[in-house]
Amino acid sequence: MGEHIAASQFDEKERKAFVRHLIDDIKALELMIQEGLIENDVVRIGAEQEMCLINQDYRPAPRSLEVIEALNDPHFTTELASYNLEANLDPIKLEKECFHSVQQQLEGLLNKANAKASVLGAKILLTGILPTISKDELGMDFMTPIPRYYRINDILKAWRGDDFSVRIKGVDELSLHHDSVLFEACNTSFQLHLQIAPEDFIKSYNWAQAISGPVLGVCCNSPLLLGRELWRETRIALFQQSLDTRKWTKAVKEQVARVGFGEHWQKDSAAEIFKQDISTHRILLTKPIEPYSTELLKEGKVPKLEALHLFNSTIYRWNRPCYGVGNGKPHLRIENRYIPSGPTVIDEMANFAFWVGLMAGRPQQFDDMPSIMDFREAKLNFLRAAMNGRQAMFSWLGRAVTAKKLAKEELLPIAYAGLRKFDIDEKDISRLLGVIEARIRNGTGAEWQIKNFRGLRNQMKLDSAIVQLTKAMHKNQETQLPVHEWKPIEGMAQTKETFHWVSQIMSTKLMKLYEDDYANLAVAIMQWNNIHHLPVENGKGELVGLLTWSHIEKLEKLDKYEAKVSDIMIKEVITVQPKTEIETAKKLMKDHQIGCLPVCVENHIVGIISKVDL
Repeated sequence: MGEHIAASQFDEKERKAFVRHLIDDIKALELMIQEGLIENDVVRIGAEQEMCLINQDYRPAPRSLEVIEALNDPHFTTELASYNLEANLDPIKLEKECFHSVQQQLEGLLNKANAKASVLGAKILLTGILPTISKDELGMDFMTPIPRYYRINDILKAWRGDDFSVRIKGVDELSLHHDSVLFEACNTSFQLHLQIAPEDFIKSYNWAQAISGPVLGVCCNSPLLLGRELWRETRIALFQQSLDTRKWTKAVKEQVARVGFGEHWQKDSAAEIFKQDISTHRILLTKPIEPYSTELLKEGKVPKLEALHLFNSTIYRWNRPCYGVGNGKPHLRIENRYIPSGPTVIDEMANFAFWVGLMAGRPQQFDDMPSIMDFREAKLNFLRAAMNGRQAMFSWLGRAVTAKKLAKEELLPIAYAGLRKFDIDEKDISRLLGVIEARIRNGTGAEWQIKNFRGLRNQMKLDSAIVQLTKAMHKNQETQLPVHEWKPIEGMAQTKETFHWVSQIMSTKLMKLYEDDYANLAVAIMQWNNIHHLPVENGKGELVGLLTWSHIEKLEKLDKYEAKVSDIMIKEVITVQPKTEIETAKKLMKDHQIGCLPVCVENHIVGIISKVDL
């Protein structure tokens, strides 16, 4: 989520000055591009690795600040949630054994983080979305206590004027409101950077957009969220919705999301893309800056464009243009933000090589993207890939083609040629792109998760299934085998685990009644389904009663065709919360001589626990 801002007051005076600096930064960038001051004689690559911290039960471990303090390494920084970390890799010239060098550094940083985390009872997991994240870990007490993060949350909430809404449909459906931006913290990615010469930036950027769908299709690793099977790369939908400040109105009007793919092919220069974003999105963060960038240019110095850098860090294009300064020289680069973290380092490096090879090997026919492909085709391909992964059907140059065929027959040859163009070590080319070829044939990390999740759900309850899935992912990750070589989970039904909370053992697939339902229908439903307890809701979806088989005898004293559920239900219902300890629930059931307890969040039932569950 970008740099930390310690000295900022976030007041109107600072905002006014920040706007002047932002406009000045654009002028300075345009001057540098016009005068040929942007570095164009070297190509470098870089990456950012986001990772999850998990505890011994394979659930989120909020220990990031302690781990970072123990690491004492500038490569590491915090993320929005206290159970996530980020490692920033050193940029390296695109040549010879560069991918081997990046992999070595990445493995070294991960091993270092793992060692420090283990002392604190935690470990590292690379995955697009951690399966064991629950609604409980999305509360403000799990936000990393840094002013920038609180500021982002407060402003986005104020702009939205309402709770954030998440609604994603896949095999399952997830629909809920949330009062903070912490849903964003579910997402962990492996962000890729590629330096681009300024004169080639627009051609490269448009090509990066065009290949986003096909590349994502073979890299998916985020199919589950809160126990729901959603998109193959659920991060794409979740990230946009978790930071969405657009207001829902009765009027039909165009509104551009802060997280998005873009609206059209680009032209002119990188500065034009920044101008579009400034024109479209409100300033989220500010900080004090001195002096002006154009003044530094007049003095022969290289400006960092601090205002533009901060603003750009709050605009979340899936392909983000970036300006930076390295070794005293300004440069432009494209940041690929859609690749998920994991499943293993070798998978991530294969994704990296595939994308860089494609970018470097761009065929000449794609230099003018508007003339050969409609932008909406590229955008739709991206959404199809996020939803369906390797099974997606794309529109490519006016024809329909499967994701697997496009990747194997057309894109892989381009990637091979692109890497050879920069004299990349042939062993690395074969090793890394070989992983992509095998994954195209055998399946992605998302597919492995889904197949095994479904198998586990046939054997055990939801909480146990996601814990066992996460445990198997961590175990496979330690083997360092690419995901296409991972074996299926077997024999997990016999695995012992520790249960603490009601949420871990409650039943969540519930049949419900409404208070105005007829009692004879309720009795029939209970008989047909062999159910002894049925929760009763009102028209607002709030729990107002409980119908149990032991109270059906009341019906004999009433007209069974006229009586309503509200006439025979228990109205004073004893309930528990998801984080109620199981022993507490046992005692409540024993003390009150009852056979079940509805599990509620506020007035809404989310599960039920019975003697059978205990």
